[in-house]
Amino acid sequence: MRRGVVVALILAAALGAALAIVYRERGPRIAPDFVLEDLGGGAVRLSNYRGRVVFLNVWTTWCEPCRVEMPSMEVLHRRLGGEDFVVLAVSADADGRQVVAPFVQELALTFPVLLDPDGQVVSRYRVTGYPETFIVDRDGRIVAHEIGPRDWSDGRYERALRGLVQTGSYVAP
Repeated sequence: MRRGVVVALILAAALGAALAIVYRERGPRIAPDFVLEDLGGGAVRLSNYRGRVVFLNVWTTWCEPCRVEMPSMEVLHRRLGGEDFVVLAVSADADGRQVVAPFVQELALTFPVLLDPDGQVVSRYRVTGYPETFIVDRDGRIVAHEIGPRDWSDGRYERALRGLVQTGSYVAP
């Protein structure tokens, strides 16, 4: 029995290493497209942002780390948001607008908030928990994937994202 466990662990490690090599060789993957409704009722399609750097955050109102992270995302939005950079916050709350709108108002968030009550983005992006952030370059490729909350107002993140906007290169902090 013990020998079987050891063999299984060795095989799992080898498979993990092989997958890492394949990912490195293939590079970043294309961000799956989606169409979601924003809080104003308009349709937002990710592919319409090609040519811009997209900060795509998946979150829920009941997630305390998400609540803590949101103000720093607002700071990032105010510093970098514009023609070349956009923050999109995708709420995975099943109750949609009725719980998300008061949350957004309470925190005075001004970046676009999208509703995903059916889990379209959660499924396509293989989200494992909240919050998760995907950094998408101008060509629509995911160049970074952060699991868990961050202080996005930290200058290191701003510099990394500004570098992606200006040079097309993202150097993780």
